[in-house]
Amino acid sequence: MDLAATRRSWHGVAELVLAGPQYRRAGTIRLRVAPGGFATTREPALAVVGDDLIAGQTRVGIDGRTPKQLAETVGVDVGPPPDLYHDGSGVDPDEPLQADAEAAAVLARAFTVGDAALRRFAPDQTPVLWPEHFDLGVTVDEVNYGVSPGDRYLDEPYAYVGPWTPRAGEFWNAPFGAARPVRDLPDVDALVAFYTEARDRA
Repeated sequence: MDLAATRRSWHGVAELVLAGPQYRRAGTIRLRVAPGGFATTREPALAVVGDDLIAGQTRVGIDGRTPKQLAETVGVDVGPPPDLYHDGSGVDPDEPLQADAEAAAVLARAFTVGDAALRRFAPDQTPVLWPEHFDLGVTVDEVNYGVSPGDRYLDEPYAYVGPWTPRAGEFWNAPFGAARPVRDLPDVDALVAFYTEARDRA
């Protein structure tokens, strides 16, 4: 199972094949968690489920294909949202992608549990999967709460809390606030408890 390669490929598809075309058509980069993966929130209606890209009745494997090839298959123009941010996936439209179903299932579970926890923790908020950092989050009272599938900070899915104003103390164990591996928060209840404790401490 190659979690890092699958995560990079998911991120690249999210940014170049889903969010970019959606922004050019509908003016928003917001993505959402969907069963087995993630999807657009507006047109074009596209989803990544496991190691496949889905558009209507079209289902195409991500592994071994480039973002450009995937975009052509589902009839959209490849590319990130223009002039909105300076970081991102780093994936080139012509880069061959790698994705396997086992790693995708790990990432999908983290997003699914995170989405459910965030909706319970902040029921008046709608969790957003942002394509630039590829993390799922909400903001409540100048504190960001979310789930990352992993990145340079921690190479596995983790839950995070990021106060806009830095906090001090043992609980705040990350440069941006607090983080816990999803494997240590095995279900929705555990994630909600983490977010609730962070809110009380913040």
